[in-house]
Amino acid sequence: MVVIGAGPAGLTAAVYLARFRRRVLVLGDGPSRTSWIPQSHNTPGFPHGVAGPELLARLTEQALEYGAELRSALATALSAVPEGFAVETADGTVRASAVLLCTGVRDILPPLPGVDDAIRRGIVRMCPICDAYEAIGARIAVLGAGGLADREAAFLGAYSDDVTVIPPDEGTLRITATGVGWIRPGDADEHLFDHLYLALGCAPQASLATGCGARCAEDGNLVVDAHQMTSVDGLYAAGDVVRGLNQIAVAAGEAAIAATAIHNRLRSRA
Repeated sequence: MVVIGAGPAGLTAAVYLARFRRRVLVLGDGPSRTSWIPQSHNTPGFPHGVAGPELLARLTEQALEYGAELRSALATALSAVPEGFAVETADGTVRASAVLLCTGVRDILPPLPGVDDAIRRGIVRMCPICDAYEAIGARIAVLGAGGLADREAAFLGAYSDDVTVIPPDEGTLRITATGVGWIRPGDADEHLFDHLYLALGCAPQASLATGCGARCAEDGNLVVDAHQMTSVDGLYAAGDVVRGLNQIAVAAGEAAIAATAIHNRLRSRA
């Protein structure tokens, strides 16, 4: 059994599958976007918050405790073969009777110097569902245009009366020590904000699945059934690559559903 992706979804699935006494290999390529989270306060079980790197470390420790194997390797191709699937990596081909994709999404970031560090400091944010509560009463800017930016601004309006939508490429943005500054065209004064929310969208990392024939919805997310199986028999998906809510709790729940379905599928064929 192979899980591709070592974020909350992939590691949760590894814990479940290992506890089902399945041999499970997790392939992870680089840091999960969860590692950007300075402190999550809506992750169940952490009333005082948990940093993204700490959460990933705990999940990794738990998966290893039950015998899961974690390998740092990029999966470059996925194909169906008579006995299941073949996963191509730089180190060779891995065979599996079933595959679970937890490949997530790639955020669209602005060309703003220091944006990565600002995300880790909680100045630049990407998920108002996750952390708008911590921005109550703050001066908030939303970078984006069209429906997505308008929806995020409306959502944030329940937490602050000071919300401004900044269209991309309009004026000058800069990250400060404590927030973000913006000079709009024709205005000499700099407007200061405590937080900048990005409403630029993200791209589901679904190419492995689509290359294997899996179907996507119009938004690019993978289409799955009630047990998280894609349109390709034996190929499952969980987490951000499936739907746009992009929540740790949702990813973990979908991973648990997928892992249980995979275990039952393999058990029925034994």
